Amino acid sequence: MKKIILYSTLLASFLVLNACQEQYLNPSVATEQQVINSTDGLITLVNGLQYRYTATRVGVLYNAVAAGGLSGRELRVLNAGNTDEQNLELGFNNVTGSNAVVRNLWSTSQLVRANADIVLQNADRVVTNANVKSGITAYASIFKALSLGTLAQFFEQTPVTTGTNAPFVARTQALSVAVQQLEAAATTVTSASVSTDLTANRLVPGINIPNTIQALIARYSLLAGDYDKAIAAAGRVDLTQRSFFSFDDNTRNPIFETAFSNVNVFAPINTSLGLLGALIPNSADKRLSFYIRSNPTSSQNLGTGFYTANSAPIPVYLPGEMLLIRAEAYARKGDVANAITELNKVLTKTTDAWGLGAGLPAYSGAQTADAVLTEIYRNRAIELAFQGFRLEDNRRFNRPGPGTQPNSSAERTRNFLPYPFTERDNNTSTPADPAN
Repeated sequence: MKKIILYSTLLASFLVLNACQEQYLNPSVATEQQVINSTDGLITLVNGLQYRYTATRVGVLYNAVAAGGLSGRELRVLNAGNTDEQNLELGFNNVTGSNAVVRNLWSTSQLVRANADIVLQNADRVVTNANVKSGITAYASIFKALSLGTLAQFFEQTPVTTGTNAPFVARTQALSVAVQQLEAAATTVTSASVSTDLTANRLVPGINIPNTIQALIARYSLLAGDYDKAIAAAGRVDLTQRSFFSFDDNTRNPIFETAFSNVNVFAPINTSLGLLGALIPNSADKRLSFYIRSNPTSSQNLGTGFYTANSAPIPVYLPGEMLLIRAEAYARKGDVANAITELNKVLTKTTDAWGLGAGLPAYSGAQTADAVLTEIYRNRAIELAFQGFRLEDNRRFNRPGPGTQPNSSAERTRNFLPYPFTERDNNTSTPADPAN
């Protein structure tokens, strides 16, 4: 795996772009023609997608966790010298287009999306083996969808194509493009199974392609309001199987490396994961000890979870997310009985493929959609802690948000993020920033 990740790192330094213009740097690594005109080149490029998405403080993963957690009052900054993170915690007009977290979240997501498109545009022409082509296409589709889905969680609009003054579309349209790409990948994988040699020996290991496709269809269909599709896709995921991003001492788990290995950047805001009032977790909830360190020393971060070592894998999705997707979708359709059935699977499970379980009694609250949705929100906040979902979830569940002035009772400090100046200065299609 170290060889694969290292080569991916080198290639990732080669392709650099934003949504409106393409630039190629460091041609000593490879030429564009070498990359897009050979199967090996495309395989290296798809491995580079994972590196760009997951690795370092510039990657999508770190910045999604930071932006979602700090603006959703799930995390707090430990050292105000981390100015960009601090401004996200403060929120409101403290967050501008110059913010590095905002810029990296946007630019790296656009980079991954655009490079995935390069793979998808050339795979049919270049790759002759149907099973290898299936794997390359599916892998690129997964990272295109992850990038578009992440952008939709944080921004009101985004380009979904690359070009001069690329047009922006509503976040719902970006989610639709992501789901369509995943559905096309699912069809491809069904018609030609993914090469086992490709997944075992040539791709960065960890991602279960068929399950991940369905899990992401479920995730982004839920966010788009297509509840029937979300229920069906989540039900097709084998919850006994893991799918994860791999790391080692060369390409390190970015949340551990940057934050949870120290007390200098950010940490959980408190042992209740930032939940307030009636949402405070049950003290018997076993998930708390999974995500929160007991009695940390002055040099230990309060947070643990999936960020405990340089080489700790990070799940692409969790079994509990799929169950909670089904619960929420049923509740929003008015099917309270099925919503409670799915919710209880999360509340009562004692473990899963990742060793995560609440071990709590079944739901005994009011049998209404609103009450059940509140409990689903609480369980998403606990089950999916520190994974970048808090801002999106808080907004979607209509929790108390920011007004025109800072408000200590607000559960989030922004609704959406502003567009980075790097995009605005180079793309005349960039819309006005949201008020909050």
